[in-house]
Amino acid sequence: MERQHIELLLTPKFPKKNIGAALNHFAEMGATFQVSKWESCCTKAGKFVEAVLKGIGSHAGLTVPSGRHFKADSIMTALGNLAGGSFDDTVRLTIPRACRFVYDIASNRGARHDPDEINPNEMDASAVVPTCCWILAEMIRYAQRGALDTTQASELVESLSARRYPLIEEVDGRVYFHHANTSAPDVALLALAYRYPKRVPTGELIAVVMRHGFKANNAQVALHRIKRYVDDDGGGNWRLLSPGLKKAEEILKPTS
Repeated sequence: MERQHIELLLTPKFPKKNIGAALNHFAEMGATFQVSKWESCCTKAGKFVEAVLKGIGSHAGLTVPSGRHFKADSIMTALGNLAGGSFDDTVRLTIPRACRFVYDIASNRGARHDPDEINPNEMDASAVVPTCCWILAEMIRYAQRGALDTTQASELVESLSARRYPLIEEVDGRVYFHHANTSAPDVALLALAYRYPKRVPTGELIAVVMRHGFKANNAQVALHRIKRYVDDDGGGNWRLLSPGLKKAEEILKPTS
Protein backbone atom coordinates (compact mmCIF):
# COMPACT_ATOMS: atom_id res chain seq x y z
CA MET A 1 0.00 0.00 0.00
CA GLU A 2 1.52 3.34 -1.08
CA ARG A 3 0.39 5.92 1.42
CA GLN A 4 1.21 8.98 -0.67
CA HIS A 5 -0.90 7.73 -3.56
CA ILE A 6 -3.83 6.98 -1.27
CA GLU A 7 -3.64 10.47 0.24
CA LEU A 8 -3.71 12.02 -3.23
CA LEU A 9 -6.74 9.94 -4.18
CA LEU A 10 -8.69 10.82 -1.03
CA THR A 11 -7.89 14.49 -0.39
CA PRO A 12 -10.07 15.83 -3.23
CA LYS A 13 -13.05 14.86 -1.04
CA PHE A 14 -11.81 14.56 2.54
CA PRO A 15 -9.65 16.84 4.77
CA LYS A 16 -5.96 16.01 4.55
CA LYS A 17 -5.40 16.05 8.33
CA ASN A 18 -8.13 13.43 8.87
CA ILE A 19 -6.84 11.27 6.03
CA GLY A 20 -3.31 11.46 7.44
CA ALA A 21 -4.50 10.36 10.88
CA ALA A 22 -6.64 7.57 9.41
CA LEU A 23 -3.74 6.18 7.38
CA ASN A 24 -1.44 6.28 10.42
CA HIS A 25 -3.91 4.22 12.44
CA PHE A 26 -4.56 1.92 9.47
CA ALA A 27 -0.85 1.14 9.11
CA GLU A 28 -0.49 0.49 12.85
CA MET A 29 -3.58 -1.73 12.80
CA GLY A 30 -2.07 -3.83 10.02
CA ALA A 31 1.29 -4.07 11.77
CA THR A 32 -0.21 -5.26 15.06
CA PHE A 33 -2.44 -7.75 13.24
CA GLN A 34 0.54 -9.32 11.52
CA VAL A 35 2.33 -9.93 14.81
CA SER A 36 -0.83 -11.29 16.47
CA LYS A 37 -1.35 -8.40 18.90
CA TRP A 38 -5.10 -8.74 18.64
CA GLU A 39 -6.25 -6.33 21.33
CA SER A 40 -3.92 -3.58 20.13
CA CYS A 41 -5.09 -4.23 16.58
CA CYS A 42 -8.72 -3.63 17.57
CA THR A 43 -7.75 -0.46 19.42
CA LYS A 44 -6.01 0.90 16.32
CA ALA A 45 -9.06 -0.03 14.24
CA GLY A 46 -11.21 2.06 16.56
CA LYS A 47 -8.85 5.03 16.16
CA PHE A 48 -8.95 4.55 12.37
CA VAL A 49 -12.74 4.70 12.44
CA GLU A 50 -12.70 7.90 14.52
CA ALA A 51 -10.42 9.58 11.97
CA VAL A 52 -12.58 8.34 9.09
CA LEU A 53 -15.75 9.67 10.71
CA LYS A 54 -14.14 13.07 11.27
CA GLY A 55 -13.18 13.19 7.61
CA ILE A 56 -16.58 12.07 6.31
CA GLY A 57 -18.40 14.33 8.77
CA SER A 58 -16.40 17.36 7.64
CA HIS A 59 -17.02 16.44 3.99
CA ALA A 60 -20.76 16.30 4.71
CA GLY A 61 -20.71 19.71 6.35
CA LEU A 62 -21.32 18.48 9.89
CA THR A 63 -19.85 20.19 12.94
CA VAL A 64 -17.15 17.80 14.11
CA PRO A 65 -16.01 18.50 17.69
CA SER A 66 -12.35 18.00 18.54
CA GLY A 67 -10.63 16.28 21.43
CA ARG A 68 -12.77 14.80 24.18
CA HIS A 69 -15.87 16.47 22.80
CA PHE A 70 -15.80 14.19 19.76
CA LYS A 71 -18.34 11.37 19.94
CA ALA A 72 -18.21 8.76 17.19
CA ASP A 73 -21.80 7.68 17.80
CA SER A 74 -23.07 11.24 17.35
CA ILE A 75 -21.33 11.61 13.99
CA MET A 76 -22.60 8.23 12.76
CA THR A 77 -26.15 9.15 13.77
CA ALA A 78 -25.89 12.60 12.19
CA LEU A 79 -24.64 11.13 8.91
CA GLY A 80 -27.58 8.72 8.86
CA ASN A 81 -29.98 11.62 9.42
CA LEU A 82 -28.78 13.56 6.38
CA ALA A 83 -31.52 14.12 3.87
CA GLY A 84 -31.70 11.53 1.10
CA GLY A 85 -30.17 12.90 -2.07
CA SER A 86 -28.00 15.41 -0.23
CA PHE A 87 -25.08 13.00 -0.26
CA ASP A 88 -24.37 9.60 -1.73
CA ASP A 89 -25.65 6.66 0.33
CA THR A 90 -22.07 5.49 0.84
CA VAL A 91 -21.44 8.67 2.88
CA ARG A 92 -24.80 8.75 4.68
CA LEU A 93 -25.31 5.07 5.40
CA THR A 94 -22.92 2.44 4.08
CA ILE A 95 -19.56 3.60 5.43
CA PRO A 96 -21.04 4.79 8.77
CA ARG A 97 -22.67 1.37 9.29
CA ALA A 98 -19.36 -0.38 8.66
CA CYS A 99 -17.70 2.10 11.03
CA ARG A 100 -20.27 1.35 13.72
CA PHE A 101 -19.54 -2.38 13.48
CA VAL A 102 -15.81 -1.82 13.93
CA TYR A 103 -16.25 0.81 16.63
CA ASP A 104 -18.62 -1.33 18.69
CA ILE A 105 -16.12 -4.18 18.70
CA ALA A 106 -13.17 -1.90 19.47
CA SER A 107 -15.04 -0.14 22.28
CA ASN A 108 -16.98 -2.95 23.93
CA ARG A 109 -14.86 -6.09 23.69
CA GLY A 110 -11.08 -6.01 24.02
CA ALA A 111 -9.86 -7.14 27.40
CA ARG A 112 -13.34 -7.16 28.94
CA HIS A 113 -14.23 -10.82 28.80
CA ASP A 114 -14.78 -13.55 31.35
CA PRO A 115 -11.72 -15.70 32.12
CA ASP A 116 -13.71 -18.90 31.57
CA GLU A 117 -14.87 -18.01 28.05
CA ILE A 118 -13.10 -18.02 24.70
CA ASN A 119 -10.93 -14.92 24.29
CA PRO A 120 -12.64 -12.91 21.53
CA ASN A 121 -9.67 -10.73 20.61
CA GLU A 122 -8.32 -12.85 17.73
CA MET A 123 -11.67 -13.36 16.04
CA ASP A 124 -12.52 -9.69 16.60
CA ALA A 125 -9.29 -8.59 14.91
CA SER A 126 -9.96 -11.01 12.05
CA ALA A 127 -13.31 -9.26 11.52
CA VAL A 128 -12.36 -5.61 11.95
CA VAL A 129 -9.21 -5.63 9.77
CA PRO A 130 -10.96 -6.60 6.50
CA THR A 131 -13.84 -4.26 7.38
CA CYS A 132 -11.41 -1.36 7.79
CA CYS A 133 -9.78 -2.32 4.50
CA TRP A 134 -13.23 -2.21 2.88
CA ILE A 135 -13.95 1.22 4.43
CA LEU A 136 -10.72 2.66 3.04
CA ALA A 137 -11.30 1.08 -0.37
CA GLU A 138 -14.87 2.44 -0.49
CA MET A 139 -13.61 5.91 0.39
CA ILE A 140 -11.16 5.72 -2.52
CA ARG A 141 -13.91 4.55 -4.86
CA TYR A 142 -16.18 7.40 -3.77
CA ALA A 143 -13.45 10.07 -3.92
CA GLN A 144 -12.41 9.02 -7.42
CA ARG A 145 -15.90 8.79 -8.89
CA GLY A 146 -15.94 10.57 -12.23
CA ALA A 147 -12.15 10.64 -12.57
CA LEU A 148 -10.83 10.23 -16.11
CA ASP A 149 -8.22 7.63 -15.13
CA THR A 150 -9.20 5.19 -12.40
CA THR A 151 -6.41 2.66 -13.01
CA GLN A 152 -4.39 3.54 -9.91
CA ALA A 153 -7.49 3.75 -7.73
CA SER A 154 -8.67 0.35 -8.98
CA GLU A 155 -5.30 -1.23 -8.21
CA LEU A 156 -5.30 0.18 -4.67
CA VAL A 157 -8.86 -0.97 -4.06
CA GLU A 158 -7.91 -4.46 -5.26
CA SER A 159 -4.87 -4.46 -2.97
CA LEU A 160 -6.94 -3.39 0.03
CA SER A 161 -9.49 -6.09 -0.75
CA ALA A 162 -6.90 -8.87 -0.59
CA ARG A 163 -7.11 -11.02 2.50
CA ARG A 164 -4.51 -10.41 5.18
CA TYR A 165 -2.80 -13.04 7.28
CA PRO A 166 -0.82 -12.74 10.53
CA LEU A 167 2.93 -13.34 10.36
CA ILE A 168 2.86 -15.26 13.64
CA GLU A 169 0.82 -18.40 14.21
CA GLU A 170 0.57 -20.69 17.24
CA VAL A 171 -0.72 -24.24 16.89
CA ASP A 172 -1.12 -26.34 20.06
CA GLY A 173 1.63 -24.36 21.77
CA ARG A 174 3.98 -24.51 18.77
CA VAL A 175 4.80 -21.09 17.34
CA TYR A 176 5.56 -20.40 13.66
CA PHE A 177 6.87 -17.22 12.02
CA HIS A 178 5.70 -16.64 8.45
CA HIS A 179 8.21 -13.96 7.54
CA ALA A 180 10.20 -13.95 4.31
CA ASN A 181 13.95 -14.65 4.42
CA THR A 182 14.05 -15.37 8.15
CA SER A 183 17.41 -16.73 9.34
CA ALA A 184 17.91 -19.18 12.20
CA PRO A 185 19.04 -16.41 14.62
CA ASP A 186 16.02 -14.36 13.55
CA VAL A 187 13.68 -17.23 14.41
CA ALA A 188 15.26 -17.60 17.86
CA LEU A 189 14.95 -13.85 18.52
CA LEU A 190 11.32 -13.81 17.38
CA ALA A 191 10.53 -16.79 19.62
CA LEU A 192 11.98 -14.99 22.63
CA ALA A 193 10.15 -11.76 21.74
CA TYR A 194 6.89 -13.66 21.32
CA ARG A 195 7.17 -15.16 24.81
CA TYR A 196 8.52 -11.99 26.44
CA PRO A 197 8.63 -11.29 29.36
CA LYS A 198 8.57 -15.01 30.11
CA ARG A 199 11.78 -17.01 30.00
CA VAL A 200 12.27 -19.69 27.36
CA PRO A 201 14.43 -22.82 27.88
CA THR A 202 17.20 -23.09 25.31
CA GLY A 203 15.98 -26.58 24.44
CA GLU A 204 12.63 -25.11 23.42
CA LEU A 205 14.36 -22.43 21.35
CA ILE A 206 16.35 -25.08 19.49
CA ALA A 207 13.11 -26.96 18.78
CA VAL A 208 11.49 -23.77 17.44
CA VAL A 209 14.42 -23.08 15.10
CA MET A 210 14.47 -26.67 13.84
CA ARG A 211 10.71 -26.52 13.24
CA HIS A 212 11.42 -23.75 10.74
CA GLY A 213 13.56 -26.01 8.55
CA PHE A 214 17.01 -25.60 10.13
CA LYS A 215 19.25 -28.45 11.28
CA ALA A 216 20.23 -28.99 14.91
CA ASN A 217 23.74 -27.63 14.35
CA ASN A 218 22.34 -24.47 12.73
CA ALA A 219 20.02 -24.03 15.70
CA GLN A 220 22.92 -24.33 18.16
CA VAL A 221 24.94 -21.77 16.19
CA ALA A 222 21.91 -19.45 16.06
CA LEU A 223 21.60 -19.45 19.84
CA HIS A 224 25.31 -18.71 20.21
CA ARG A 225 24.93 -15.70 17.88
CA ILE A 226 22.09 -14.12 19.86
CA LYS A 227 23.54 -14.64 23.36
CA ARG A 228 24.43 -10.94 23.61
CA TYR A 229 20.71 -10.12 23.38
CA VAL A 230 19.57 -12.31 26.28
CA ASP A 231 19.70 -12.77 30.04
CA ASP A 232 20.43 -16.34 31.17
CA ASP A 233 19.18 -17.25 34.65
CA GLY A 234 22.02 -19.75 34.97
CA GLY A 235 19.78 -22.70 34.20
CA GLY A 236 19.52 -22.25 30.45
CA ASN A 237 16.31 -20.23 30.61
CA TRP A 238 16.58 -17.10 28.47
CA ARG A 239 14.79 -13.77 28.55
CA LEU A 240 15.25 -11.17 25.84
CA LEU A 241 16.96 -7.88 26.74
CA SER A 242 15.91 -4.48 25.36
CA PRO A 243 18.34 -4.55 22.39
CA GLY A 244 16.94 -7.96 21.49
CA LEU A 245 13.38 -6.67 21.55
CA LYS A 246 14.40 -3.83 19.26
CA LYS A 247 16.11 -6.29 16.92
CA ALA A 248 12.99 -8.48 16.80
CA GLU A 249 10.84 -5.44 15.93
CA GLU A 250 13.23 -4.60 13.07
CA ILE A 251 12.92 -8.14 11.71
CA LEU A 252 9.14 -7.83 11.56
CA LYS A 253 9.08 -4.41 9.90
CA PRO A 254 7.68 -4.43 6.35
CA THR A 255 10.39 -4.29 3.69
CA SER A 256 8.40 -1.96 1.43
